[in-house]
Amino acid sequence: LSHLRNDGRAPNEIRHVKIQISPLPQTSSGSALVHMGLTAALASVTGPAECQRASSQLSDRAILTVNLKIAPFAPADRRVVNPNTDRRCLEQARAIEKALEAAVLLHLYPRASIEVDVVVLADDGGRLCAAINAATLALIDAGIAMKDMVCACSAGVSGDEGSETIVDLNRSEMMGGVGESAVYLPCAIMPQRGTIVLAQCESRLGLKSFERVLEAAVDGCEVVFGLMRKAVRERAGVLLAAKSGGISIDVDVPR
Repeated sequence: LSHLRNDGRAPNEIRHVKIQISPLPQTSSGSALVHMGLTAALASVTGPAECQRASSQLSDRAILTVNLKIAPFAPADRRVVNPNTDRRCLEQARAIEKALEAAVLLHLYPRASIEVDVVVLADDGGRLCAAINAATLALIDAGIAMKDMVCACSAGVSGDEGSETIVDLNRSEMMGGVGESAVYLPCAIMPQRGTIVLAQCESRLGLKSFERVLEAAVDGCEVVFGLMRKAVRERAGVLLAAKSGGISIDVDVPR
């Protein structure tokens, strides 16, 4: 028990993941809701659609835009975050955009725009990873062609002098203990290609320590990939059964 973390997990154990694909069937091309522990992110995709302005079109590929918003009740301090001016929010939106651009086959949609809107509904740490996973599943639900999934998870260190590597940090672990400097490394990969598309770390680490933390984050991404793949297959099975007349899908139509 001495090796368990503050929420009862083992050092290499990720938080409970709950995935719901297409929670917004009437309002978007594709959507997904991802819970990673107490952190929740809702993503919706609009497009591919014609660009509103001809000057913003690209003749050889589509334009992928990511908008990240934080619900007023999501942060622990209930602080209202303006997505247009908050530096952290803008940086994370750009990071999600870059990670997705590595996987989406944009050249198949010339002169088009694909817009991804992500809303963080609850933030107990790891909102960037949850947002990336939700955005990936929303793109899949929208039928956007991709090379591979983009799966994200974080890793860090804890214990005396950073002796223990932990995976999928929650908020208290990201903040660090008294007198400790938190080490937090969110990572996103394309698992079937073995490619790292995102790795951020603002702490000073030696090369060996960084490699150890990065390896733990990649292992966490692989676990998340298995859960995301299972959810996609289950959703595809439901849609195929509905198409063949085996079952019916109830869609809530707003009155």
